[in-house]
Amino acid sequence: MINQNNIIETIKMIEEQSLDIRTITMGISLLDCADSDIDKSCEKIYEKITRYAKDLVKVGNDISKEYGIPIINKRISVTPISLLQSVSGGDCVKYAIALDKAAKTVGVDFIGGYSALVQKGITKGEQELIDSIPKALSVTDIVCSSVNIGSTKAGINMEAVKKMGEVIVESAFKTKDKACIGAAKLVVFCNAVEDNPFMAGAFHGISEPEVVINVGVSGPGVVRSAVKEAGKDKSMNEIAEIIKKTAFKITRMGQLVGSIASERLNVPFGIVDLSLAPTPAVGDSVAYILEEMGLEKCGGPGTTAALAMLNDAVKKGGVMASSSVGGLSGAFIPVSEDAGMIEAVKAGALNLEKLEAMTAVCSVGLDMIVVPGDTSSTTISGIIADEAAIGMVNSKTTAVRIIPAIGQNSDTLEFGGLLGSGPIMNVSKFSCDDMINRGGRIPAPMQSLKN
Repeated sequence: MINQNNIIETIKMIEEQSLDIRTITMGISLLDCADSDIDKSCEKIYEKITRYAKDLVKVGNDISKEYGIPIINKRISVTPISLLQSVSGGDCVKYAIALDKAAKTVGVDFIGGYSALVQKGITKGEQELIDSIPKALSVTDIVCSSVNIGSTKAGINMEAVKKMGEVIVESAFKTKDKACIGAAKLVVFCNAVEDNPFMAGAFHGISEPEVVINVGVSGPGVVRSAVKEAGKDKSMNEIAEIIKKTAFKITRMGQLVGSIASERLNVPFGIVDLSLAPTPAVGDSVAYILEEMGLEKCGGPGTTAALAMLNDAVKKGGVMASSSVGGLSGAFIPVSEDAGMIEAVKAGALNLEKLEAMTAVCSVGLDMIVVPGDTSSTTISGIIADEAAIGMVNSKTTAVRIIPAIGQNSDTLEFGGLLGSGPIMNVSKFSCDDMINRGGRIPAPMQSLKN
């Protein structure tokens, strides 16, 4: 029986603490759309996406209205397009245009999967896709791209690392009249997961089913409120217990929405990704949670320890609430999307190096970081390599979504919506050109030998 207090508590979470379902993401396999004729392949892609996802937005809106639960985004992830490009060849940008058209037809917010997995080497089709990313992201509106350049099992592909630094700079340049948004729709991964519902890194892995529904839940405002109400006399382990219980409640809501969406769409339910993904809304901030624990400002001493505890408690609470927790699940620290992170950068408490340290214990990595427009591609490649090394050695997912502010005259890039605005952060002026230009591969670490 549902307790009246539980209902009131949930309403308060939604109305006052910014609790929401961040995304319902439908994953669709496009393997059967491969064709030696790229135009025919694109036709198959459009037909399949519009057939499977035709009711996705309607179902999401209906659930939101019926249950009073905000569902912010409806998204689609697809099989890495490099696999289809390897069969068809031709102008790879045609795939991006087909994805964009299909996604707009069904009315979703984003579609991810313009992707390649090159942690151990690059095939011809993967090379063609990577080369096409800047143009593809400049001629489409809601297509997102990702490239996995490393893993604990394979090591780090330094040839791909070098190339992705160049691709990021070119993507920003081609969209410099749109706040360099191309680079904001591109993620470089180490240890990418196959069931991530969050953009810009979502793709439908080859071990996933034909079609699946994955749900991403977010509630940093709820967690912050719980920590604040606990007061300053609670010990850190008591705070961890409070966060676990709060994460449990949040995940149950995601489980409910995912189950209903799965039933109505007649599509298998995949996973709930419990990630504390912040928004620019006041109070909906991971940085504010850390400050409620007792930090004067996010980025100061103690920040990495507090974030490690937060991430761990969120995972433990979420796992108890669903039999299908997956994706990334933990705490995101995107600078432009988190009001508290932005404040910390502007106050001088948070810099790129401290963010890198924090990524060793959080869910992803250097996310939505804006850097000066004259930052070299090799410097960006060096940042990617550092972040990939953290993921490789720690057997966790790490990523870089970095935006060079090319042609921008202010100290902040305004993206709008969930992407928010990003203050331009200083980057080390010391060169890593010679290292990046060596190419080759950083071998897998000892911990990869687990068989």
